[in-house]
Amino acid sequence: MRSFALSQFGRFALVGTLGFVVDSGFTLTLIHRGIDPFTARAFAIALAMMVTWRLNRALTFGASGTSEAEEGFRYFTVAVIAAILNYAIYVGLLLAIPTLSPLIALVLAIGAVTLLSFLGYRRLVFKAAA
Repeated sequence: MRSFALSQFGRFALVGTLGFVVDSGFTLTLIHRGIDPFTARAFAIALAMMVTWRLNRALTFGASGTSEAEEGFRYFTVAVIAAILNYAIYVGLLLAIPTLSPLIALVLAIGAVTLLSFLGYRRLVFKAAA
């Protein structure tokens, strides 16, 4: 069982890496186009949530055994809680250290929330398949 959980966390990390590429790429693209880093990140988080839900469902955890609508609701509930914490850390870092690169703040914020997200998805969203 422990081996399965580690393998599952590895797949979660892979999906998270793809989510990071979407999140950071979209954040930086919007900033480059003149949108402030706070608004840019909010839009990027929403896009990354959609991408990671579908990938976590397909590659990491499997379908939950509930309806897609219920699973989606639970996923986005956990994701929003994680995103609020993630965003708060990101904003806090940028406000506390004005010279900090938004990309570095993004990496630190994501790193701080990763385990919480994995456990929330595994135990609350995809529990039937985990």
